[in-house]
Amino acid sequence: MSQRTALRPILRPRLFAATMSTQVAVAAAVAGIGFYALYSRRNAAPSDKPIFSSFGFNKLKLHSTELINHNTKKLRFELPNADQPSGLTLSSALLTVSFPSGRWLPVLRPYTPTNDLDEKGFVELMVKHYPGGKQSTHIHSLKPGDTLTFAPIPELKWTPNQHEHVAMIAGGAGISPMYQLARGILKNPADKTRITLVWGVNTDEDLFLANEFNAMQAKYPGRVKVVYVVAQPSASSPHPKGFVTKQILESAGVSPTNEKNKDTKVVVCGPPPMEKALKGTKSLFGGVQGGVLAELGYKPEQVFSF
Repeated sequence: MSQRTALRPILRPRLFAATMSTQVAVAAAVAGIGFYALYSRRNAAPSDKPIFSSFGFNKLKLHSTELINHNTKKLRFELPNADQPSGLTLSSALLTVSFPSGRWLPVLRPYTPTNDLDEKGFVELMVKHYPGGKQSTHIHSLKPGDTLTFAPIPELKWTPNQHEHVAMIAGGAGISPMYQLARGILKNPADKTRITLVWGVNTDEDLFLANEFNAMQAKYPGRVKVVYVVAQPSASSPHPKGFVTKQILESAGVSPTNEKNKDTKVVVCGPPPMEKALKGTKSLFGGVQGGVLAELGYKPEQVFSF
C-alpha cells in the first residue's frame, strides 16, 4: 500500500521535492516508455512468462475493493493469466500510472503489493487515502471493472542469510514493503534472518496490519519482534505514546551496540520528516549529518530506504 515518496533511478526521482521541470521531464519520459511498451505488447506474440517478470507497462482490471480502516482500502487486481503469479520478486514494488480528472500528464506513485508474491491470478495493494493526494484519491475512486496501469520496480535485492538481523522501521503506510519482506523471509525455510519491526502510526486504527505481524511474532518467538508506537493512542491502547525515537529503537533492541546486532541491515520507509529524523541530512560533500540511526552507531551503507 505504501505511497512512498521516492522512486529509485531511473524511476525514483524525489517526486515531492522535484521542481516542476523535473516532474514534467520524468513524467514525459515515463509516459513515452509506457506508451511504447503498451504498443509493443499489443503487437508482440503472447508470452508464457508472468506479466511482471520483465519491465513493461500493463493495465490490470480491478477485481474487488475492501475498506479495512477509516482511510485505507485493499484492492485486488486481476492478472491476465489466472494460472500465473505476478512475477514480482522479493522485494519489489509497482509503479502506478494514471491520468485522473482529465490530466494530460500522468500521476506516478509506487505501491508495494501485500499479497503472497506466489499467489496466482491476482496482485493486491493496500492504499491509504491522503487528503488531496492525486493518486490515492484516484485509486480509492476505482470500481470493480476499472483499470489501472502498472510497471514493476525492483527495490532492495534480498539475499537470504546475507544479514543475521534486519531492523524494519516504518511510519504509517510505509509498512507495506516491510510486510512483503517479512513474509518473504519467513516463508523461505532456508532464510534464518531475525526480524525486528518498529512501526509508528498516528492512531491505533492505523495499525491495519497488526494482526498479521502479531501472528508472525507468535509463530516465530525469539526470531520476530514487533513494537508499535502511537502518536495519539486511545485511552485503552496497550501501545506506547509518541514517535519513533532513539530511545524507542534502543528499547526495541535494534541498537548495533547489542552483540546480537553486529550484522544488521536497517530498512526504512515512512513520511519525509520521519526519514529525515532517522537518516539525517546529506552535507555538501556527500557525508551524512545527524540522524537517529547514526547516533545509534549505524553506518550509511547499513541503511536502505524503500
